[in-house]
Amino acid sequence: MLNKFIRLIKKEQFQPRFIALFTNPFFFARRGLYKGILEYGPFITGKTLDIGCGQRPYEHLVASTQYIGLEIDTPIARAIGKADVYYSGERFPFEDASFDSVMLNQVFEHVFNPSTFLLEVNRILKPGGRMLLTVPFVWDEHEQPYDYARYSSFGLSSILSKTGFRIVRHKKSVNDLGLIFQLLNAYTYKNIVTKNLVVNQILYLFLMAPVNIIGFLVSKLSPKNNDLYLDNIILAEKVRNV
Repeated sequence: MLNKFIRLIKKEQFQPRFIALFTNPFFFARRGLYKGILEYGPFITGKTLDIGCGQRPYEHLVASTQYIGLEIDTPIARAIGKADVYYSGERFPFEDASFDSVMLNQVFEHVFNPSTFLLEVNRILKPGGRMLLTVPFVWDEHEQPYDYARYSSFGLSSILSKTGFRIVRHKKSVNDLGLIFQLLNAYTYKNIVTKNLVVNQILYLFLMAPVNIIGFLVSKLSPKNNDLYLDNIILAEKVRNV
């Protein structure tokens, strides 16, 4: 019974449904990412490289015929064990123009040399290859000390253009008052989280679920504000070699 509960909670972390209102402290952020990737996922086809794949939570949302997870070779990445290929964190261990598409989910803010990194992405993509990129705009520091940047829509447009990409579609995720409620829960989470899963779920239920529920209702009534949002979700296309 406990194992079934744990599996359900893990699923709700990245695919939040109604039950996630009561169990997921990052309900708004993860719901926004899921909806955006669900919309753009069908454009990610052929042979796909998921860079910084983590737990590969959105693999089932893309239309790839071959899906390869890439991670920097660290003890944490090895413990997760979802990557197919591990590398040093510099040059990708693949030939030029060897992929039809690329996934970059909440990875780009952890890249210290973003232009160099995107040039590597450009190199391994075929002409016309697509990239699905998600990156925070408003969020707390996380995975310290490897959190280096936040990107506005204008910053992303500039750096992608300079490294040989064209933005095809761009969604600003959680651009309503849900953002405020998400930040409140993110603040609370960092102050109450423990190493005990059961204790955490009890705390989420009594301290954070009410914020989720009220925020969900308020967000349905609030106007959109494209100047203030949680995440950029971008579908880009390689237009030239650089």
